[in-house]
Formats: sequence, structure tokens, C-alpha cells
Amino acid sequence: MKTSTNPGTEPDRDCPLCPRLVETREALRIEQPDWWNAPVPAYGDPDAAIAIVGLAPGRAGANRTGLAFTGDGSGDMLFATLEKFGLAERGVPKGVMILNAVKCLPPGNKPVPEEIRNCRPFLEAQFDAMPNLRVAVALGEIAHQSSVKALGGKLPKCRFAHLAEHRVPSGMLLIDSYHCSRYNQNTGRITPGMFEAVFARAVELAA
Repeated sequence: MKTSTNPGTEPDRDCPLCPRLVETREALRIEQPDWWNAPVPAYGDPDAAIAIVGLAPGRAGANRTGLAFTGDGSGDMLFATLEKFGLAERGVPKGVMILNAVKCLPPGNKPVPEEIRNCRPFLEAQFDAMPNLRVAVALGEIAHQSSVKALGGKLPKCRFAHLAEHRVPSGMLLIDSYHCSRYNQNTGRITPGMFEAVFARAVELAA
């Protein structure tokens, strides 16, 4: 059983809030009984100055392993980049917290707006539980939008763009990045250099 590194902020293992995600979860528990198949908890350092917000668990990645961004191509790129900046070691976060806008696996990796809204209170609670948080990195537009709202910002003033920076009412900064999905890597939308630039800036701002 995985335990959250941000306790008291997680949904129940059988969270009932999103019927479509519940149906997907129950079907996979029959199909793949040895997989995690539950809301994926926060993963990292609760005292970190940097939080990373992804979209949702990958089917054979975090939904299988129970560890955010672990077990698929997106996680390979993320952890390789984090290790270059001393923010991870052997696939374990150090000095960062990894979160998701949606904690359960959505069909086709595409959550609907209601599911994103249902999960936002957990994201808000996890931001609030990080006393030293200075910088959040949003991976993709959905993570950006949910993070802006969770941090009290206004979307018309915070438009998503790779390497865009947004200051939210608390004074902390949100940095945008294209998601490190295998699709984005294969199409060249995100490259290692582009991704490293995001974390170089995050480390600079968090210092």
C-alpha cells in the first residue's frame, strides 16, 4: 500500500466523486488486479519549495505503480530532468513534490471538466500543506488552469504558454511547460532542452 507524502489531503482509495473514473477503475481492478488502480497520491518532499503538477495518472504508469510519473515515458523524461538539477535521485523526488490535477486515470487520458473540478479541492489542500512552496510548475494546459484556480489566480490574466510565468495572489509563481507526454516528445512539441529550461528557471526562482 502506497502512502502519501502529503497526508490528510488525499481522496479515499474508493473515491466516488466521478462516476466515469470509478467505472474505469473498477474495470481495471478486474483486468489488472496487481496494479494500483486507485487515486494516485502526492509523491515527494512536503517541505519542498517546488511543486510539479501533471494532468492525471498514466494507464500503465502511475495507475499501475501507484507513484506519480513512475513507469512510463513521461516519467522517464521528468525524472531524467529532475536528476540533472538535483531534484531527484534514482527515480525518487528530492526537494520537489509531484501532484496531479486529476488523481484517477481518465479514459483516453482526457478528463472532463466536472472531473477536474471534483479533484481541485485535493490539489488546493496539497498546495496549502506545503509551508515552503514558492514555485509551481504546471505540465500542460489542464494542469495550468487547475493550478491557477487552486492558487486563487484568474485565468484571463494567466494564459498558458511554454515558459510563461504567472504570479498568483499569494505571491508565489507558476511556470508553464508543455507536458512531457510520450506523444509530445515524439512530435517534438517538447524537447529535453525545452524541458530543462523550465526547471532551470524554477530552481532559480525557488532559491
